[in-house]
Amino acid sequence: MALSSQQTGRYLLIFCALIALFTAIAHLSCIVFGEQCYRAQLAPSAIIESAIDGTLFAPLATVVISSIFTLCALYALAGARLLPQLPLTRIAIYIIGAICVLRGLATLPLVLSHPEMANTFAIIAGVLWFLCGVSYLVGYRLIQCDEPL
Repeated sequence: MALSSQQTGRYLLIFCALIALFTAIAHLSCIVFGEQCYRAQLAPSAIIESAIDGTLFAPLATVVISSIFTLCALYALAGARLLPQLPLTRIAIYIIGAICVLRGLATLPLVLSHPEMANTFAIIAGVLWFLCGVSYLVGYRLIQCDEPL
């Protein structure tokens, strides 16, 4: 039995929500595991220095970033019609999708200009960003196709 457009769109947006929630949790884990975790996740040097020095910048920035990823997950679930509509759902999903696609595409120039940063994690993260962006855009569009404008 083939999936309908809405079912396919819903699954794509659920995939996005799961990736966003996993990313939020992974970022929050740095607060517990410290400087090495920030390094492994390629955090900016200011965040790593804050973790080493024990200042509040690293954990506060981590909570903010994790909150943004959680919000992205909520918008994906709202777009999938699994949560009530959030303010500006349509524009938010299109913006989130575009940002994810651009972040995924940015991996290629980064790898070419800074090959020392081209590790497996960076490449997998770039591919996942790209796939999530496409999934946000296509998934939401598929759900919208079955609805009158």
